[in-house]
Amino acid sequence: MSEDLGQQNCFDIEFAVPQFHRLRFTQDCFGSEFPVLQDLFEASVNQTARLQVWVDSGLVEHDSDLVANITQQFSQTPGIELTSPVQQLAGGEIVKNEPEVINRLLQTIDDDNLDRRSYVVVVGGGAVLDTVGYATAIAHRGLRLVRLPTTTLSQADSGVGVKNAVNWFGKKNWKGTFATPWAVVNDRKLLEGLSDRDFRCGFSEAVKVALLKDPEFFYYLCENAAKIAARESEPSHHAIKKSILLHLKHITRGGDPFEVRQARPLDFGHWVAHKLEAVTNYRLRHGEAVSIGVAVDTAYSYLTQHLPLEIAEQTFASLQDLELPIWDFSLKDEVLFEGLEEFRQHLGGELTITLLQDAGRPIDVHHIKLAAMREAIQMVSYYANIDLSSPVT
Repeated sequence: MSEDLGQQNCFDIEFAVPQFHRLRFTQDCFGSEFPVLQDLFEASVNQTARLQVWVDSGLVEHDSDLVANITQQFSQTPGIELTSPVQQLAGGEIVKNEPEVINRLLQTIDDDNLDRRSYVVVVGGGAVLDTVGYATAIAHRGLRLVRLPTTTLSQADSGVGVKNAVNWFGKKNWKGTFATPWAVVNDRKLLEGLSDRDFRCGFSEAVKVALLKDPEFFYYLCENAAKIAARESEPSHHAIKKSILLHLKHITRGGDPFEVRQARPLDFGHWVAHKLEAVTNYRLRHGEAVSIGVAVDTAYSYLTQHLPLEIAEQTFASLQDLELPIWDFSLKDEVLFEGLEEFRQHLGGELTITLLQDAGRPIDVHHIKLAAMREAIQMVSYYANIDLSSPVT
């Protein structure tokens, strides 16, 4: 056998890394349901779970008692050590654009002597989750991250994702990592302080994943979009829960959670969205940009992939009933198409864009016909009741 091995120089061995995803739904995780959160922390060798907490400062503006409540719960719980006072970070996309924020996070992790069995708890919107998650993933090659998303967007989509990133070179999510969070807690009470605009933003991702994965859910969203926009509790929370479970199923059962292959089906509409965010200097929220991107790629699917017109029109109508935009005048800027190459580079290999043949029937394409895409943008402007001949105001 040793003689055979001596002549063999190439060894290709497939293997899988064990991963475990924990998702919890609560009504008030820093109040009556704190035991649900507490149970996620495992004691280390010294019988203590050591953890650091970061909170989106926008939450504190709405709930001035939040930091005190968090501090009290963790400080009074046996077996848990809060290694330093609760830290705050400003939310919004700007936090992902500031290198000094990452340096501050890493310095604080080091100052607290956290190790790979320590926990970083982050309470905030998607940008704060991304930023703290990135620092946590690169410190000691990864600490245990517990996410508590506080926007409908992060509760319906990115909260359970295995990606963390910050913006670099003026490009969305250029610097980042793949890292499975230790746990995710979707808590209803944490959504109470959202503005109507931010509340509605998360449901563009629900429409997206429904179009890709679940026609029945898509029709549910179409029927209940106006109720969700009005923040009616039952349809809103059903939509969030269904959306996140569809995302989680794809991540854990889709076979490519770290995007080794070329397709990124959960990024339907996102090549447009990411570029629109940058072009508008983040005037558009991510959820709003996704809504526009979904509308554009839906129109393009109708024009090139025979997506039924009825589905396209239902998509436009549901997004509008959610009071989300399907149009922005930045779509007229030819720089938008640079987003295709940036999207390709972000994954590598040949360009791969997920489109739709029908609700629940995605298809990957490797080439975009720019003339047809311009026609798709014009189609969206029609359904948005936009007069392209009018000057931009």
